[in-house]
Amino acid sequence: MVYENYKKNIEATKTTLQDLDKSINVNSLARLFVIIVGGASLFYSFQQESIVLVCILALIIVLLFAFLIQRQSRLEKVRANKLAFLRVNENEITLHEQRKTIYNEGESFEAGKHPYSGDLDVFGKYSLFTLVNRCATTQGVNILASWFDKAGTKDEALARQEASAELETKTNWSQDFQTKLLFNLSNATDVKAFLARYFQDASLSFGNKLLQIYVTLVPFIFLAAVGISIFVQPIWNYIGVLAVIHLIWTLAMAGKVSLFSSRIDKVGQLLAAYAEGIALVEEETFKAQKNKELQQSLVQDDKKLSFAFRSLSGLINNLDARNNMLVGSLLNMFMLWDFKYVLKIVKWKSQYADNVLVAFDVIAEFEALNSLAVLKRNNPDWCMPTLLDSPTEDAIHAVALNHPLIAIKHAVANDYESKDHRIALITGSNMAGKSTFLRTVGINAVLAYAGAVTCARSFALPIYSLISYMRIKDSLNESTSTFKAELDRMKFILTTVATVKNSFFLIDEMLRGTNSVDKYLGSKAIIKKLIAEEGKGMVATHDLQLSSLAEEYPTVVRNFHFDIQVIEGEMLFDYKLKNGKCTIFNASMLLKGIGVEVEKSDSE
Repeated sequence: MVYENYKKNIEATKTTLQDLDKSINVNSLARLFVIIVGGASLFYSFQQESIVLVCILALIIVLLFAFLIQRQSRLEKVRANKLAFLRVNENEITLHEQRKTIYNEGESFEAGKHPYSGDLDVFGKYSLFTLVNRCATTQGVNILASWFDKAGTKDEALARQEASAELETKTNWSQDFQTKLLFNLSNATDVKAFLARYFQDASLSFGNKLLQIYVTLVPFIFLAAVGISIFVQPIWNYIGVLAVIHLIWTLAMAGKVSLFSSRIDKVGQLLAAYAEGIALVEEETFKAQKNKELQQSLVQDDKKLSFAFRSLSGLINNLDARNNMLVGSLLNMFMLWDFKYVLKIVKWKSQYADNVLVAFDVIAEFEALNSLAVLKRNNPDWCMPTLLDSPTEDAIHAVALNHPLIAIKHAVANDYESKDHRIALITGSNMAGKSTFLRTVGINAVLAYAGAVTCARSFALPIYSLISYMRIKDSLNESTSTFKAELDRMKFILTTVATVKNSFFLIDEMLRGTNSVDKYLGSKAIIKKLIAEEGKGMVATHDLQLSSLAEEYPTVVRNFHFDIQVIEGEMLFDYKLKNGKCTIFNASMLLKGIGVEVEKSDSE
């Protein structure tokens, strides 16, 4: 249903864009018409030698042209907003069907030595981050990544659950919020960092109290002088001299003014765009405690920060008038325009510098929460997990647990409960689903700890410190063999289990880089070490001999398996987790499929 709504939004927006394009074209033609007809009318009025007629026509033409310019700007702004809205909805369809996204996929957060993210496909192409992220700002991406990178507290996760669940119900607001901030995807400027540097620059001071008073009085001085010249006695020469002095003065101070202008003129439009996103948050009604707290952060000294953003954006845009040589010269001659707006920016800085940067953090956290909300909206059958209190006493309970990155038509759900054991020893045939099941448990735990919904009918677990041992690679750069890399990773696992009592390990086929005898003996010794350290977790292995540990430690280790069915010489995989050890293996059959015959042993 939700994807049908996205498709409806796409079709409706495309129709709206066609209408807007027509309106923009008509408006452009109207401006051309005003220029042509207005020019002809002025020419006619000059021939009539009527000053009144010339003035009236000129005023009408200027006002009409200004109206059309303003209307053009408004239409183009609406069009840009609709294009962004279209991209937001098209991205949902593309991500659902092709697993491609316009948003950051978290490749910069990939870390081979991270406790679990590399093994669980948390970051990078086609990752969990690809599926979840809807953050356009750098700060938002960083916050969401931090939630996936390390589990927070139970209270933090529960607060995110409540906040994202509320945002999930506000579909229109959620999509508008994404739309308003989408410009950040093509924006290379980190506006928060830029403003932080700008605020800290002590060299950006200008003028004194006397200059402020004079700049305020300048327009009134000229108005008074013009009035005297018209009604009392002409003093046009003095007016001209003062105007020239002002021009020379502003030219002499142009370097100082340019320092202000060059440092901040690039972010005027960006601030205006940010202001719209901030205003969406300020004006919405929230019930979730976290959302209300974030919203309240946008009010500083009884003033909304969207107002501060719009104010600075307007000041910067007005200062940019100096970039037009003719207009800038006239404004400086009669209003000391450069001084006026530099002084206003300095005043703005003194009023808001201490507070305005918080808005970027608030918007970023709302982006991250909205990402969790979109995940919930797109997957109505997923459950909000139950976070239990004690990682040492409480157990995992999962019903219909699936991998969130496997398409629903291919996914096979499994149930699992750990209440009667600490270590699940999973044996099984090749390609039967052992590794995928370990990743399924791990990646859903990452979602749960972030405050997101999980791909299950129900899922309850305490907050563990996840650690994994799965994709072990050699490294030519570090002169590390596969076996050495395995030893290093296993040392990390054992050290963590010994020192972090809430750890939960996911180990897939340990010691692959050595012979079968050492592999079995070493694996058995490692599992016994994990048992001695009271470790909790899962171990997947092809080594059936290890299943005897369940008999040796019946209250600690429990056997599970994945197997295959062989029917008329064909292997059928059901990918279902079953109790007990595996009794059916398929390596010889898989090798036969590529033309390699395996000799049967004498015992067979």
